[in-house]
Amino acid sequence: MRVRHVPVAEAELALATAMAEVEEANPGMTASSPATTRQRAALWGVPAVVLVLLALFPASAAVALTTLGSLVYAATVFHRVRLVRAALREDPALHVSDAAARAVPDDDLPVYTVLVPAYREPEVVRGLVAALERLDYPRHKLDVKLLLEVDDVATVGEAAAIVTDLPIEVLLVPEGEPRTKPRALDYGLQFATGELVTIYDAEDHPEPLQLRRAAVAFRDGPPELSCVQAKLLFYGGHRNLLTRWFTAEYATWFSLYLPGLMVDGATIPLGGTSNHFKVAALREVGGWDAWNVTEDCDLGVRLQRAGFGIGLIDSTTMEEPNTDVINWVKQRSRWYKGYLQTFLVQVRRPRALVRDLGWWRTVHFVLFVGLTPLLAVMNLWFWGLALVWVTTRAAFVQAMYPGITYYLAVAVWALGNLAVVYVSLVTVRIIRRPDLLLASLLSPLYWVLMSIAALRAVVQLVTDPFHWEKTTHGLADPTAVHGSPT
Repeated sequence: MRVRHVPVAEAELALATAMAEVEEANPGMTASSPATTRQRAALWGVPAVVLVLLALFPASAAVALTTLGSLVYAATVFHRVRLVRAALREDPALHVSDAAARAVPDDDLPVYTVLVPAYREPEVVRGLVAALERLDYPRHKLDVKLLLEVDDVATVGEAAAIVTDLPIEVLLVPEGEPRTKPRALDYGLQFATGELVTIYDAEDHPEPLQLRRAAVAFRDGPPELSCVQAKLLFYGGHRNLLTRWFTAEYATWFSLYLPGLMVDGATIPLGGTSNHFKVAALREVGGWDAWNVTEDCDLGVRLQRAGFGIGLIDSTTMEEPNTDVINWVKQRSRWYKGYLQTFLVQVRRPRALVRDLGWWRTVHFVLFVGLTPLLAVMNLWFWGLALVWVTTRAAFVQAMYPGITYYLAVAVWALGNLAVVYVSLVTVRIIRRPDLLLASLLSPLYWVLMSIAALRAVVQLVTDPFHWEKTTHGLADPTAVHGSPT
C-alpha cells in the first residue's frame, strides 16, 4: 500500500479548493454559512411568543400546543405507514443479476474510485483491505483512496505495513477544521481518477459484485441517474439487545422506508456509505458540505434539487453495529444534528426549495428530515406528561386534553405506537430474522434512547454545531460477515 506524500502547500490548496466548490455551486446554502435573518428571527421569536402566550393564556396555549403536537404526530405516523404500503406494493430496486454483472468485459468497465475515510481506526484497516480484495472488479480499473488524517500516526503506520495487490493509495488529509468525514471526502475527490465513485466506511464489507452491479445500473439507467444506494445490514447484530434494535431499524430503513420514499417520488436522504455516484454529477453540485455532520442526507437533497435522480440497487454491504449505548447515543446525536443542519440550510429559501423539488417532495422532506429529530425530542415532553398524570393525577395535565384533543392524543398514542411496532415486525418477516422478534416488540424502549440522542443533538446544534462524534469500531465480530447476515 502506497502512502502518497503530497507537498503541504499543494495539499492545502487542494483542500481549500474542494471546500470552496460546494459553496460556489450552492451560494449561501451550506452549513458553514450563518442562518438567514428570517431564520434567526424564527428560531428566537417562535419560542418567545410561545412563552408569552403560556404566561398570558396558560390553559388555552397549553391546549393549542398539545393539539398541534398530536396533529404533527398523526401526520408523521400516516406518512410512515404510507411509505411502508408503497414499499410492499412495489419494489423500486435496480436488480442486476450475477450473470449480467459478470458479462461486461473488463476493458468495457469504467474506472471506479473507492473513497474510504478513516480516523483513529488501526484495528480495522486489515479487515478493510481484506474486504476490498474480495471485490470482483478488474484491478487496473480500480482507484482506491484510503483517506487518513495527517496526524493519525497509528492508522497511517498500520496501513503502510499492509502488503496487497490492490491499487490502494493512502492520502493524508491536511490538518484543519472542521475535522469531518465530508472534508476528507472532498479532499479525496480532488485526486479521484474514476468516472464512478463510491464511499465505504473502514468497517464495511461490501458484496463482491457490488461495483459491477452499480456500473451496469448506471449504464442501463436514465441519463439523470446520478447515484445508486446499496443496502446496509449488520454483522454481529445478535450481540445484545441494542444491536438487535439497531439491526431491525436498519432493515426497516432499507427494506421499507427507503423503497417507499422512492416509490412515492419523495426526496431521498442518502445513507453515509455504499453510495455510488457519477463523478460528473457529484462535481456539478460541488461535492460534500464539509460542515454538515450528516453529509449524505444533505448531498442527496442537493442532487435532487439539481435535477439528478437517485436509485436503490439490490446489493448489500455489511457493517458493524454499535454495541455500546454511549457510543450509539453519540452516533445518533450526530445523525440527528446533521438532519437539523440539512433542514435549516435547505429551507433558507423556501420558494426555491418548492420550485426545485415541488410541493410533494418538499412535504416529504419536512416530514422525514425536519420532523424526525424534533419529534424524538417532543417524545420526552409527552412521556413526562403521561408519567405525571399516572403518578399524581395532576389537574393541569387533564386540562391540557379537553374533548377532541384527548381522543386525538389517545388515538395517536395507541395506533401510532402499534403501527411503528407492527412495521418492525413486518421487517422481521421480510428479512426472515425471527431472532429479532423480541427486540421488535421491545422497540418502545429503543425510542427512549432516540429521544435522549435527539435532545443532545438539539443542544449541540447550538453549542457545537460542527463537532463530529467519532464512532468507535472494531467492537463486533467481523467473522459473521461471510455467513448469513447477522
